[in-house]
Amino acid sequence: MTEIAILAGGCFWCVEAVFQSLQGIETIESGYLGGHVDQPNYRQVCSGNTGHAEAIRIGFDPARIGYGDLLDVFFATHDPTQLNRQGNDIGTQYRSAIFPLSPEQRAEARAAMARAAESWPAPIVTTLEEPTQWWPAEDYHQRYWDGEGQSNPYCLAVIPPKLAKLRKSFADRLQG
Repeated sequence: MTEIAILAGGCFWCVEAVFQSLQGIETIESGYLGGHVDQPNYRQVCSGNTGHAEAIRIGFDPARIGYGDLLDVFFATHDPTQLNRQGNDIGTQYRSAIFPLSPEQRAEARAAMARAAESWPAPIVTTLEEPTQWWPAEDYHQRYWDGEGQSNPYCLAVIPPKLAKLRKSFADRLQG
């Protein structure tokens, strides 16, 4: 049975590229949540005025990869110590956030944050937020790295180092 995880760790193109490589991932959708504007579009969210985070909604098979494992990958492949930014992406839309969908996910998120705190030299600023209305991003954002992202200079600078971290630390979790 498919479970859902919702994570925000900066640019959704970058987060999506990491998670689509993992075993047990059935679906990934880039989108927006956590804001106050109905049906936001990319331009509105990028303005930083809607309160939304760029996020991904992951459908995963818990028999093949656990929620805690997803969170460990999440904390290892973005910087959870930067408040409202990832690298050159600055604003609340790029915040590090977990949107637990159950009390069990909330408890596991707290445990994952404690594990992550042991390996980061600065305090973890990732927030646990109540999930709000999910708004799918425009079609051209979906599986962006597999298409246009491969020729986007921003993506070429940011995504390969994240994928290298993934391969180094989670090789046993990658699709074959």
